[in-house]
Amino acid sequence: MAAAGCSFASGGSAVAPPAPASFASLPSPGKYIKHVVIVIQENRTFENVFAGYPGADAPMYGRSTKSKRVPLHKITFHAYDFSHSWRTALQDYDHGRMDGFNLNLSIPRSGPMAPYAYLDRTQVAPYWAMAAQYVLADAMFPTQFGPSFTAHLDLIASTAKLAPNVAEVNSPTSSSSWGCDAPEGTITQTVSAKRKMSDGPFPCFNQFASLANTLDATYTPWRFYAPRLRSTGGIWSTFSSIRRVRYGKDWKYVVSPQTKVLADAKAGNLPAVTWVVPDAKDSDHPAVASDTGPSWVASVVNAVGRGPDWKTSAIVIVWDDWGGWYDNAKPPQRDYLGLGIRVPCLIISPYVHAGYVSHTQYEFGSILRFVEDTFGLPPLGPSSMYTDRRGNSIVDAFDFMQKPRAFAPIAAKYPADYFVNRAPSGLPPDND
Repeated sequence: MAAAGCSFASGGSAVAPPAPASFASLPSPGKYIKHVVIVIQENRTFENVFAGYPGADAPMYGRSTKSKRVPLHKITFHAYDFSHSWRTALQDYDHGRMDGFNLNLSIPRSGPMAPYAYLDRTQVAPYWAMAAQYVLADAMFPTQFGPSFTAHLDLIASTAKLAPNVAEVNSPTSSSSWGCDAPEGTITQTVSAKRKMSDGPFPCFNQFASLANTLDATYTPWRFYAPRLRSTGGIWSTFSSIRRVRYGKDWKYVVSPQTKVLADAKAGNLPAVTWVVPDAKDSDHPAVASDTGPSWVASVVNAVGRGPDWKTSAIVIVWDDWGGWYDNAKPPQRDYLGLGIRVPCLIISPYVHAGYVSHTQYEFGSILRFVEDTFGLPPLGPSSMYTDRRGNSIVDAFDFMQKPRAFAPIAAKYPADYFVNRAPSGLPPDND
């Protein structure tokens, strides 16, 4: 499958980098990349962040019920939070018509067109600057329909399946903890291959492997930077849902506060694989009504870019779910779980194509596949359970024949010191 995309020179003309004959023909990324940093933000669609971006599939209008054309309107981060459950996702998707977003029952008094919106470009300027310098992927889809809980599992395990024909869906009944630390009696929800929902097990899983299994087996160092929770004193990490990590020696690799990633990147102390999740205030989640998220992400990118490991690093920035916002792209249906509604994705490295819009279809397993191919890790398991071999690797965003580019800092409203010195909120980036 050939890569596809376009880049934009200063004059605005589309200049597509050479497409490789196939993904198999690309060089091994492990020769060039020694550090992969996965930055996870919250609850935005591609359209909500990048509507109108040149060369991207991002029109300035949407479709409502019965395919009525709706112009997208500008909003700030001080907007609304919508339902984004499994059922809401299917309603928005509407069998591929992508016209059910106005039917969301949680729409505020502003009316049913509230989800048809894009963020003020001045507020997301750091994201647009990253896209202009590096790679913007306009075909990244979550592994399944639904909210953050399963999305975060997919970003460490490429699955939320308990068995081939039954998977986790939605979120646990406890809002105070997602994982093994949840109160006794907490249950989850599952969905079957026939899309029938049922009560599920306590959210402390040993039914599937995570990337921690294969990283440990090959002595590949990793770390998960995450905030602490005021309600429980615990750390907000999806690895808290993985029994062998939460109760094993690997728990020391779950590090808090998340701002430690800035110092570690500056000092060249990042491990081979890093996940970074934000304080709630910096998450882009609509419920917190804060504009600090783009600056937080810029701080992470700048710390890596200015650090000694820039020339051997790849940063992937992805949003975990669509949050109820409109998006026009019809998600390909790979199995009974999805793919889910499209989210933004930025790929940053001295080796990626400059100002390139990738139209290659990615899913969350694509990120894990890139990690596996970079560090020589085996697949996590059979394709009936895991998606790390199903998804196209993001490797086509890279050109390892080019000289690694010098880093140019990303301008942002809030400096890195703001995040280091500010008192933490103690709130989870998301609780569903």
